[in-house]
Amino acid sequence: MSSYLIKRIRSLLGRKTPDGKKKSIRLGLALGGGGARGLAHIPILELLDEMRIRPCCIAGTSIGAVMGALYSSGLSGSEIRSLVRETIIRKNDSPVEILKDIKRFVKFLDIDFMGPGIFKGDSIMKYFYDAIKMDNFDKLEIPLKVVTSDFWASSQVVISSGDLLQGVKASMGLPGLFTPVKYGERILIDGGGVNPVPWDVLDECDVIVAVDVLGYAESVSDSPPSAVKAVFDMFDIMQRSIVKARKKSGRPDIYIKPEIVNIGILEFNRAEEIYACAEVSCSELKEKLMKFYPEISSSS
Repeated sequence: MSSYLIKRIRSLLGRKTPDGKKKSIRLGLALGGGGARGLAHIPILELLDEMRIRPCCIAGTSIGAVMGALYSSGLSGSEIRSLVRETIIRKNDSPVEILKDIKRFVKFLDIDFMGPGIFKGDSIMKYFYDAIKMDNFDKLEIPLKVVTSDFWASSQVVISSGDLLQGVKASMGLPGLFTPVKYGERILIDGGGVNPVPWDVLDECDVIVAVDVLGYAESVSDSPPSAVKAVFDMFDIMQRSIVKARKKSGRPDIYIKPEIVNIGILEFNRAEEIYACAEVSCSELKEKLMKFYPEISSSS
């Protein structure tokens, strides 16, 4: 364990209220972007539920903003897993079931080949609203910060108040796939273009946990990628470079990166594989959290 981490732990354990009692540790949670790989956030949220650790604030980018909003609304990790199970095409579905799902997905995704994005995203937001029954940041149980990119200014925009649905929609607005969102005077797109794992927007937290679900690129191949794969993978390369640079200027207290390899940004049907990839990371996170929450360690 680094001397920095030891000092942080000692400092946190020494925090007292005026009456001499220990203050509860304020944990900030940063959920990164990564498309389908963001399903790896769900086992992480389930672990927090199991350990009875409630974040004081959540920051999310893209799929991390979606997961963060669901969790901040009051849904548990297991409830979010059930929601995903009801939505995605499962690997073992019969051909008839898959056909029904595809028809549902075509309507669900609001396909619009003539617009600025293939998917409008309005139906997704309706489904999202039906799940949480909230449309404003102020109604969330846990404060949430959603990271987006201002297209014209090439800058980060953090949304933490106002229209929740529009904020989340903007954060997940992958260029070319989803229609950009007009938010006030700004045109906003996917937050992954500026801050894929937004731990640095969290403040007033004692411990910050960042979950990076960008995964790892597949091994070198002699075959050139398809046009679609090249575009998506280029976005991944860019995001990984941004995270690497941000880590040099300051790391979160706990940095978790599930071993997700060769899973595409839209492969939500591989949910079970993604969950399995996150299991080792959950064990790692639990061990690290116990150093900040010794009372959990002693009671387990």
